[in-house]
Amino acid sequence: MNKRIDWAAYAFLAPYLLIFITMIVIPLVWGINLSMQKADLFGPGEYVGFDNYRRLFDNKIFLQTVGNTFKFVLFTVPPLVVLGLGLALSLNKETRLPSILRGIFFSSTVLSVTVVTLIWRIIFIPNDGLIANLFTHYGWEPIAFLSDPDWALISVAVATIWWCLGLPMMLFVAALQQIPKDLYEAAAIDGANKWNEFFRITLPSILRTIILVIIIEIVMQFQLFGQALLMTQGGPNNTSRSIVMFIYDAGFRRWDIGSAAAASQILFLLILIAAMAQFMVSRKKGEE
Repeated sequence: MNKRIDWAAYAFLAPYLLIFITMIVIPLVWGINLSMQKADLFGPGEYVGFDNYRRLFDNKIFLQTVGNTFKFVLFTVPPLVVLGLGLALSLNKETRLPSILRGIFFSSTVLSVTVVTLIWRIIFIPNDGLIANLFTHYGWEPIAFLSDPDWALISVAVATIWWCLGLPMMLFVAALQQIPKDLYEAAAIDGANKWNEFFRITLPSILRTIILVIIIEIVMQFQLFGQALLMTQGGPNNTSRSIVMFIYDAGFRRWDIGSAAAASQILFLLILIAAMAQFMVSRKKGEE
């Protein structure tokens, strides 16, 4: 009887394991093998060991893209978490208007990257854009946000925050709606104010969701590509070029597949380390 139950469990796991092995394990192993070869798309590769990795760490542009990507994650993930939570707290009501506003804020998430970048390129136009007109109205000198080395990456981050804000907001709303109302009623009877309720009830209750949102956003924002490509082309002077853009250029413009695969493995490790570090720190704080 126990053996039948075990086989039934394996039967249920088999489809997932098949997809996991086919879509994740095999490509990962293939990518690691490819990263140790000097190869292009037109023939067999030549094994070169860790030479592709050494070339990457000697490449100033690649190191710059790594720094740009980390900056972008710092520019986007904290605001997405804080703003998403703030919106969720403000719109966590059962009346009609908050429901409509939740739909409006979430609507930007379903837009394609092309539409998003088109909207924000119009906003950031140096002379006739929305921000330029506001600056002119107040007598300030307009800033060429997308062509200024100090502002290009920040501008891409602002557009990304606007684009991605709906998902964390909805996740936080779902988490807030799972908190029993009895806890707030008991706190009110004990004389707790709104701040006490927030720090003693709300935050501990949604801590797992906060960790989930942070990890999701870290993984997503490390993969910056479309926004930077369409808004700034990685410029000026590579100040907004990301690791994924470097991978794209190496693999599909310079046909250096081995170098592109090595950069992909480095990106995978950076995402894994950042996500796991955040998870471990948040989990330790939760246990304390």
